[in-house]
Amino acid sequence: MNTATSSSRMPVLFVGHGSPMNVIEDNVYRRAWQDLGAQFGVRWPKPKLILCVSAHWITQGWWMTGMAQPKTIHDFGGFPQALFDQQYPAPGAPAWVAQTAQQLRQPHSGEPVGIDLTQWGLDHGAWSVLKPMFPAAEIPVVQLSMDYHRPPAEHYALGQQLRALREQGVLIVASGNTVHNLRTMNRSAPDHEAYEWAMAFDQWVATQITSGDLEALVGFQTQGEIAKMSHPSYDHFLPLLYAAGAADAGEPVTFFNEGYQLASIAMRSVIWG
Repeated sequence: MNTATSSSRMPVLFVGHGSPMNVIEDNVYRRAWQDLGAQFGVRWPKPKLILCVSAHWITQGWWMTGMAQPKTIHDFGGFPQALFDQQYPAPGAPAWVAQTAQQLRQPHSGEPVGIDLTQWGLDHGAWSVLKPMFPAAEIPVVQLSMDYHRPPAEHYALGQQLRALREQGVLIVASGNTVHNLRTMNRSAPDHEAYEWAMAFDQWVATQITSGDLEALVGFQTQGEIAKMSHPSYDHFLPLLYAAGAADAGEPVTFFNEGYQLASIAMRSVIWG
């Protein structure tokens, strides 16, 4: 991939993906993803490559998908067959990964990021949001895993390494949720209602982002009970740290999809740049 000029600099996205059903249901979240995708080639250049950090690829150490044709992974259960029938046949980028994995360094060891050629592909944290945005599936997509066992500061630090890729026409899409507690779901709750702790933590996140204090997100656990309730496990929060690391604190920021699902999942999504 040739290095693009600064006019091709990509924004950074954090997308609240919520339920996998969002990819096949005609709802406000899916429509927002479609509208956002349509702005590439208009508001921003069309990406040369998409690097996705999903809540659903947890590994020992950090890895990137290096296969030429990443498979569509249906990493969920109990949903309609129509969801399992979904495919997203975007190509990979083996040559780009071979070069970039050597440049990115695992924060705790200084070793290059590993390359996965067989085990993973594109999980639903990636394809469920990318399919509405870029339905033609013609832009190469690479996933970057997360080492859940490493401290939050290291995830943010690796995100900072991704910042330079934006100048190469690489669109960074981090996919998780600012609040994600499946244990407390309320299936009768409308999308504008949520538990008080969920709304409080989601607002704390929004405040750090709008103030430009992105590094403060690393200390999310200092928020005590609302952080624990919002993330009993924090795999869905960690992708936000990659996006925040890749963003510049002073650049314009926009929120979209500021609603909730099932009272305990916040769909807040963020555009930097």
